[in-house]
Amino acid sequence: MRNRFLIVSLAVVVAVFAGFYAWRLLRPSAIPAGFVFSNGRIEATEIDIATKYSGRIEQVLVREGDTVDAGQVVARMDTSELLAQLHQAQAQERQADEARKSDEKIAELAETQFGFAARDYQRYSKLAQENVVGSQTLDSYTTKMETTRAAFEAARSKVASDSGTIAAAQAEIERLETQLTDRDLKAPVRARVLYKLAEPGEVLSSGGNVVTIIDLTDVYMTIFLPELEAGKVAIGADARVVLDAAPQWPLAAQVSYVAAKAQFTPKSVETTVERQKLTFRVKVQLDPKLLRRYEPWVKVGLPGVAYIKVDPDAQWPPQLQAREPTELLKITPHQ
Repeated sequence: MRNRFLIVSLAVVVAVFAGFYAWRLLRPSAIPAGFVFSNGRIEATEIDIATKYSGRIEQVLVREGDTVDAGQVVARMDTSELLAQLHQAQAQERQADEARKSDEKIAELAETQFGFAARDYQRYSKLAQENVVGSQTLDSYTTKMETTRAAFEAARSKVASDSGTIAAAQAEIERLETQLTDRDLKAPVRARVLYKLAEPGEVLSSGGNVVTIIDLTDVYMTIFLPELEAGKVAIGADARVVLDAAPQWPLAAQVSYVAAKAQFTPKSVETTVERQKLTFRVKVQLDPKLLRRYEPWVKVGLPGVAYIKVDPDAQWPPQLQAREPTELLKITPHQ
């Protein structure tokens, strides 16, 4: 029994020392007053590149993991049906234009005939008032004038109808040309392809996702701070991001967002003060210039700690002085 007691006691002591050592190893280094910190993970804005119109995918020009520039074409839609519709609309426009030209000539002739008939009516109307011609003759010229008037108005309406047909064909041509322009699906920003969601030959409905990308110019860490600490944080405050995978390289950052409303602390987040039930979400934005130089190594989901300066007069401790992993530039990343 005595030996068993000694063995149990020794095991407890070893466990205590092991726990203390692990705590010392994993806890953040001592941070002076004027700073707050919390744990989080690297995140980036995800963008779904989708079809504007329904159709068949002709080409997908990127692979998962590829880096694309803003404006680069990532996929193309099949436009054979649209081209056929465009040719038909152009033919309708030409046909309507030819019809308008012909109808304009007819309208000009009808206007001339109406003008002659109107002058004859006016002349014979005066003669009828002077009893030079009878009413039957005047009725004949009245009928002739009204007939030519009706023909002129009908010809003018036909010209207007032709113009409407041309306008409708031009609108259809413009719509189809816009759709043909949208056949190329382009990346809106410099980004990395996260998922390829469609393959050539697939038929997608309007709004169907083809590729998901992550914006390499908008990478940040989201943390949650207790209300007493969050109240000291200002937008634009200087910050550092220390990744668990590279604790020797504190990365320059700044606060880009502080929630205007508190929320319950997510279960996955450990707060500094356990009694704090409500926290504020804070985004710490990484320097875009730094991201551009080291974007091949940017990975979403990496855990780490974000440190924020809340006292403008405070000085960053040596272990949090911003340093760039320049040796990475000597390595050719494997894509």
